[in-house]
Amino acid sequence: MNAEPALARDTEPGPPEDPATDAADTEAVAADAGGTEDPADSGGSGDSAAGRDSEAAEDGEAAADETAGTGAGAAEDGAPEAEEPTARTEGSTPAPEEPASGTEEPASGTEESASGTEASTPGAELTEAEAELQAQRELRARIERRKAEKQSAPEAGTKLSGKAADLLAAVRAVESGERPVESVFAEPEAPRRAAAPPSPGLRTRPAPRTPEGPAPEAVEAVAAVLGEGGAPATLAAPTAVTLGPEAPELLRADPWQLLQVPGVRPDHADGFARALLGGDASPADERRGRALTTWLLAQAAAAGHTALEAPQLTEALTRQSVPDPEAAVQSAIAEGDILVFQDALDERPSGSPGPAGGAASTAGGSASPAEAPEGEQGPPVRVLLGLERHALAEESLADGVARLAASPAEGPAAGSWEDAAARLGGSAAELVRTVAGHCLVLHTGGETARREPAALLALARASGLRVCAAAHTPYGARQFAALLDRAESGGAAAESGTGSGSADSAEVVTTVSALLRGAAGPARDAEGALAVDLLVVLDAPQLDVETAASLVEALPDGARLVLSGDPAVLWSAGPGRVFADLLAARRCPHIASRTPDPGPLGELTSGIGAGELLQVEAPDKEVVIVPVREPAEAVHRTVQLVADSVPRTFAVPAGETQVITVGHGGPAGTQALNAALKERLNPGPGRFGGFDPGDRVVHTPAPGLAVPGVVAGAEAEGLRLDCEGGTVVVPKDRVGPEVVRHGWAITAHQAVGRRWPTVVVVLPGDAGGALTRSWVYTAFGRGERHLSVVHGLEAALPRAVAERPVKPRTSRLETLLRAPQEAPAPPSSPGEPAS
Repeated sequence: MNAEPALARDTEPGPPEDPATDAADTEAVAADAGGTEDPADSGGSGDSAAGRDSEAAEDGEAAADETAGTGAGAAEDGAPEAEEPTARTEGSTPAPEEPASGTEEPASGTEESASGTEASTPGAELTEAEAELQAQRELRARIERRKAEKQSAPEAGTKLSGKAADLLAAVRAVESGERPVESVFAEPEAPRRAAAPPSPGLRTRPAPRTPEGPAPEAVEAVAAVLGEGGAPATLAAPTAVTLGPEAPELLRADPWQLLQVPGVRPDHADGFARALLGGDASPADERRGRALTTWLLAQAAAAGHTALEAPQLTEALTRQSVPDPEAAVQSAIAEGDILVFQDALDERPSGSPGPAGGAASTAGGSASPAEAPEGEQGPPVRVLLGLERHALAEESLADGVARLAASPAEGPAAGSWEDAAARLGGSAAELVRTVAGHCLVLHTGGETARREPAALLALARASGLRVCAAAHTPYGARQFAALLDRAESGGAAAESGTGSGSADSAEVVTTVSALLRGAAGPARDAEGALAVDLLVVLDAPQLDVETAASLVEALPDGARLVLSGDPAVLWSAGPGRVFADLLAARRCPHIASRTPDPGPLGELTSGIGAGELLQVEAPDKEVVIVPVREPAEAVHRTVQLVADSVPRTFAVPAGETQVITVGHGGPAGTQALNAALKERLNPGPGRFGGFDPGDRVVHTPAPGLAVPGVVAGAEAEGLRLDCEGGTVVVPKDRVGPEVVRHGWAITAHQAVGRRWPTVVVVLPGDAGGALTRSWVYTAFGRGERHLSVVHGLEAALPRAVAERPVKPRTSRLETLLRAPQEAPAPPSSPGEPAS
């Protein structure tokens, strides 16, 4: 491949314009070459500019590198990015910053970090983030109860329920003479399941109420302790939320508990401990070792890992100046802060290709095999350490997947499905036939392949099944509703997936977050199960372990689940690699669509998915390369494209062109690009916390949730945004980069699940080390009509596509799914890629 890939003509659309690059920026670019941290960040060592500021949550970073950093390295896989400090310090303790300086925000950071994003008053409705977090808490509570029931035997029938409890009561009644023996076994015939009503709409229910925040006196008490340790008062409220009503006592007894608060780093906690404990504070303190162990695992989770291998964790503790890292790990295990696992190693040959274009690794791990203890027989194992919440979610998900895979499918007879499949033909017919006989099916394909699950849903709905579809974003839900409308009506609506669909189709399509928090979707029974016969989940690679566990937990026995998505896109913002692990475990059928995406853009992304950057013919300028020499020129050319060239050539307003770049910081990151684009497209003084009416923004109500919107104005309560799904008011004290950013330029992970008419991808010359095939595939695939690539990478771009498929993640799901049995894989569609 040539050093300079020629994807298409090396000119921007429309008449060429003078780059007018400012030569004075060259020295500034050179000064930033050691890293693209935002200037507000603490300085880092010589990481590559895009490496430090890349959006690490896009598909995970190697755990040994990411968790071993000194407070800024482990979270380089969270989306969206956050490089600004969360607060300025007072006294001896520096203000806490986000764990990943200049990288994307931790996708699965502490739940409480989302609370307080919106105005929170008694009686108000839950925000999307708060409701989703509440659903996750309820899930973990159910998991913990179930684990406890499995591990402890019933005492005198007190833990029996259902049929077992009825039998025990009957036996006792016979023993006391209250009932004859014959009556115990003369039970009525079990009622048959009632036929599902034809095509019921989804029920929309009001969201639950917002719980009150910590009491003012509790916040004041925490602030007093923080003040004694030189920590800023701005930490009082999040500390009270995180540590609870006993926060002051906990902090006095163990100052390193401050590390549990979102944004606090080890050096912050060490300074706080020295101020409180004086000479008693020591790097060898057992409390410090335990807290750092937990913190490092939390940072690994923010980078996408559900667990770490033991050597990686001990090495990271050593870099944090813990003198006896193994003792620290054992102390954390003994206290129940973390869990330890011994998983059998994958016996596939090293370097064998993984699913979804994945890395050649064992369940996402990268460490060398650990042999069984000396003198004992058994296969080699690896020792993994993880936080309880992710371990329980992953185990619950594995149990739920096994339950669905083994459940007999209910509903119409196979013959009726076969007749409909014969009319459909192609991959859609294969999907229908497979779903007819299985409760869990995986479906892979690009944008055009979404027509296949739409055809399936239309067929099931016409058969009287209760159906529901859930996408990652409101945009995806609208597009799929249009496809469903077309599949049901056969009309011209929703051609190629555009439009919003009829109101009837939109009733059965929602988002995953809305479904889980109860804002939309089927009603639930007394046990919390969804009243649904078929659930189709789109954008399945975006499911993290906790979200996936919530979905599987909510399905009743006999219900069918179809997980559909493009395996080549970036993985979830939260921990885990659920879809990739399910594909690798081969516990259920997998239908690989043979429907390609059309046109030059489809040809380009198909080649990238296969590891090759192709030269495509683009007679209508569908793909254009704009070469640049340095980041300052990249910014200048991007503004030209968005403001002038693209609107003139394609008649697309500037507001419908999306800019995508590698990270937030640096001379060509989202901050620099948004500043230049605002100056050109919507200049203003930024009188509302740096924003003006008409500014494009991205609202982040919780880590990993990025919602595009436009600033509508400001009021006494805060900044008012018009976002997907309605108006959002962000409180004045929450208006900042962690919650609201300008949105003319975003990162690839923020762009997942959405498409725009025209897209400009900015690849400055210092971004090569941050790119992966999945990043390039995702970014290049966001345009519907046109893609411009502002390209300064030269040979680094095709090399990243060919040699670096994804950033590896460590997870346990594939091992858990393979553990019960190594049965032959279920049948898959012809031509399916080997896994």
